[in-house]
Amino acid sequence: MNLKELADTLGLSPTTVSRALNGYPEVAERTRARVMAAARDHNYRPNARAKGLATGRAMAIGHVIPVSHRHEIVNPVFSDFILGAGEVYQSNGYDMVLSLVDDASQASAYEEIAAKGTVDGILLHAPRVGDPRIEILNGIGLPFVVHGRTSMNDETYSWVDVNNRRAFARATEFLLDLGHRRIALVNGLMAMDFAARRQLGYCDALAARGVAFDPALVRSDEMTETHGYVTARDLLAGSAPPTAFLAASIITALGIRRAVEEKGLVLGRDVSIVTHDDELSYLRNGVDIPTFTAVRSSVRQAGALCAEMLIEAIRCRDTPARHMLLEAELMVGQSTGPAPLQRTG
Repeated sequence: MNLKELADTLGLSPTTVSRALNGYPEVAERTRARVMAAARDHNYRPNARAKGLATGRAMAIGHVIPVSHRHEIVNPVFSDFILGAGEVYQSNGYDMVLSLVDDASQASAYEEIAAKGTVDGILLHAPRVGDPRIEILNGIGLPFVVHGRTSMNDETYSWVDVNNRRAFARATEFLLDLGHRRIALVNGLMAMDFAARRQLGYCDALAARGVAFDPALVRSDEMTETHGYVTARDLLAGSAPPTAFLAASIITALGIRRAVEEKGLVLGRDVSIVTHDDELSYLRNGVDIPTFTAVRSSVRQAGALCAEMLIEAIRCRDTPARHMLLEAELMVGQSTGPAPLQRTG
């Protein structure tokens, strides 16, 4: 069924039906609901090229990844984010364009993207501390939303982020409540803004309990299984090994668990682990009871929220910058228990 046939079925003009489907505010809500229902009933899918011509839009969203961040593309966390965003794009008639840009020429790369008119907006991933891309995109004027934040003025751009500082403070507090004092932080790359905020939360909790910060217990690198394994193996071989680990993602936590079990220790009895980013579509954290205790925030949901925010900014270019701070939920699993020295039996 094409647009004219759908319009004839409804007894409306093709222009009215097109405007209803594309979210124009002048269409009455009752009419819009009737058009949307008929489109669903007749399995109508607007032609993206025709829709773009009618609206003056490309009907595509750009996901721009600097070459130095290309490892993000193979990360299951990135995949879940894309899944959530993609579902929103599909339901709103948008395509997704994924581009790798050279780090040294990002300004010209973004200007070229804007000049070509191939996307209506850009979604930024993995912001760094003081990320220069924010200023570049504000100068270009193309609508954009950041997944995460950067330490520069966050009032000048829209973002969706999890409260990383609070999440890691809460996770550290939980381990402190269990009697742990030697708590290792296995973090992501410190150049990334989320990792800097997570370390601040870890330090906040230690300071509040009067526990001295030990830099030897903090390791930062890409969030891989190998990073978790090598870090835990080395720390557990030391003269004052940690009794607990706080991991930046479940991928890192799997590496920590491998090192713990390789040393003949029992997870949750001899060593505890709390992880973040454990709710991934293709890497589940247990079935009925979580394997790992976790501070959980859905990356897939974050992708959907970012996509919704960006589409709204594209439709209403005068919309002021919006901010959405998500709170992580502590989920107790089988990977944590009292600090070993406090056990009596």
